[in-house]
Amino acid sequence: MSVIGNILWIIFGGWFMALLWLLFGALACLSVIGIPWGRACFVMAGFAFMPFGYESISRETLYGKSDIGTGLPGMVGNAVWFLLAGFWIAIAHAATAAALALTIVGIPFAWQHIKLAELALFPIGKTIVPCEVAAEARRRRAAEELDRKRNGA
Repeated sequence: MSVIGNILWIIFGGWFMALLWLLFGALACLSVIGIPWGRACFVMAGFAFMPFGYESISRETLYGKSDIGTGLPGMVGNAVWFLLAGFWIAIAHAATAAALALTIVGIPFAWQHIKLAELALFPIGKTIVPCEVAAEARRRRAAEELDRKRNGA
């Protein structure tokens, strides 16, 4: 089903939003300081090109440990990103979602745009994985949390 969804996504304009992510990534990479944001944009462009069957997840949840993107530097990076590009990409995704939601056929595509709009706001510290991997990572994280609660930690 996700293959058909991705093909229809591309046909009905999903490629345009992927190009938007690529544009912002290229602009970010014009300076050395912007390379981390550019790299995040390129990852998100892949997700924006084929979103069905994949989802974003925090790297901390996925790997079970913090890294530079999930800590304080990541929060600062997300704040800068939000001000310079995230807000505008999120608006583009939300506007596209609103237009697609006007038809019944467009509702699944609108939902994907809403997920992408949310991701556009704060992409640093997240990665894209198959839905099954994300579900398993969340299940594992929940089991670890339950064990900590049972053991009184």
